[in-house]
Amino acid sequence: MMRNPIRKNRMIGWKKCTVLGSALLCAALLLTPQTALAETLTDDGHPYDQAAEAEREAEPVQSNTVTGWPEGPVVSAEGAVLLDMDTGTFLYSKNADEKLYPASTTKLMTCLIAAESLDLNDTVTFSYSAVHDVPADGSNIGMDTGETITVEQCLYGILVGSANECASAIAEKVAGSVDAFVDLMNQRAAELGCTGTHFANANGLYDDNHYTTPHDLALIARAFFNNDTLAVIGNTASYHFSATDTQPDDFTIVNKHRLITGEVPYNGILGGKTGYTGEAKECLVTGCAQNGMRLVCVVMKEDSPKQFTDTVSLFDYGFSSFTRMNVRDSDSTYVFTPQGFFSAGDDILGDGEAAFSIDPDATVDVPDTATFDDLTASVSDNVITYSFGDADNAITVGTAALSIPESAGKTARQAAADAGEESTGNAFTAKIKSFIRENIADTIGDTTYVSVPALIILCALVLALILTFVIIHSVRRAMRLRRQREIRGGYR
Repeated sequence: MMRNPIRKNRMIGWKKCTVLGSALLCAALLLTPQTALAETLTDDGHPYDQAAEAEREAEPVQSNTVTGWPEGPVVSAEGAVLLDMDTGTFLYSKNADEKLYPASTTKLMTCLIAAESLDLNDTVTFSYSAVHDVPADGSNIGMDTGETITVEQCLYGILVGSANECASAIAEKVAGSVDAFVDLMNQRAAELGCTGTHFANANGLYDDNHYTTPHDLALIARAFFNNDTLAVIGNTASYHFSATDTQPDDFTIVNKHRLITGEVPYNGILGGKTGYTGEAKECLVTGCAQNGMRLVCVVMKEDSPKQFTDTVSLFDYGFSSFTRMNVRDSDSTYVFTPQGFFSAGDDILGDGEAAFSIDPDATVDVPDTATFDDLTASVSDNVITYSFGDADNAITVGTAALSIPESAGKTARQAAADAGEESTGNAFTAKIKSFIRENIADTIGDTTYVSVPALIILCALVLALILTFVIIHSVRRAMRLRRQREIRGGYR
């Protein structure tokens, strides 16, 4: 098979390009006016605008406006967030909801859908459109029409080499066409909770209708790092492609993510993805784990090498300014201690189930300058949400799921509300109220239902009360009549 002439003989091609490029550069230097020579370039050769960088640095960090929240560092990115992947807490937010171009960090979503849809050992054959519908001077690993590699190799090509043709090929493999795959990308983004994202392609090349936000990109990255396959491939410094029948050259691709390669050393790096276009500028997504915390950092629209140094600063801030606390061990308001008929392992209906429990693994992020008692809790849809700060400017620091046995006929919302009542009033009374309200009548959606076992118990209790009242009334009436007869007998 004749290989694509643009990508043929990589080593020879690179040498020729180097010689030609040097000659053109010398000619340009001789013919270019002196004022143009003053243009500054970044360390990777991209145009650098110092004034624009200063403007970005001056923009406010929204998380720094929360009273009592640890002050985060100044970064030169247009948008940046630091997300705790386990609690869902955004520890740092700068223009988190601003729509920005993601460049090749788009490929995190591309690979997420591919990993969720395909077998790693399946094969991908490159179509003409996959190879030629992307710019030849963009990121690629030299695949040509008709070449076949495995899905796993394709993922390495995308995440290590940022190969645009691999992104297009795997999109066609999953959905039949890139357009159909883009629909899947937007659907998956919505499932992950993204509200400011719209994808238009699978590779991240500039399109005015292709954008996301730092907040949304962090949610996508969290799903990416939670995928075991991608967690390995996405943390690879280099990858070697062996020669095949359709690929006569063997070659090695090297990741440009300096925290992954170790060029910028930092402990606990989990992987990530780089991205750059002229419109997006430098974008970087990075995961890191230290001290029992897993954080993902997103920086968008920045100049190199600041995307790496700012990421390090944000990780330092996150790992040093917050403490992870277990909710069940820290919050007595929503955790019943063993007592009465609400004892752990028992309930009023006697079926041996705990009447009320909280997720034992639920955790929250608490600023080192605060305590758990400084958090505010609210309950909705069987989930306690903890926040820090004033009501009109608070940060959600974690959630905890409530568990109520179905046989008890309870909803967690009312049980938790009664738990709050218990903390300020009579505990036994609050539990009785909870039992009556939640076991006799309950609502799911628009439907109200009655718990038959509880209704029988209630009827029995009511009947017993009525019988007791009748008996007491009868006894008292008989005693009153007896006294009246005795009094009349005394006057005779």
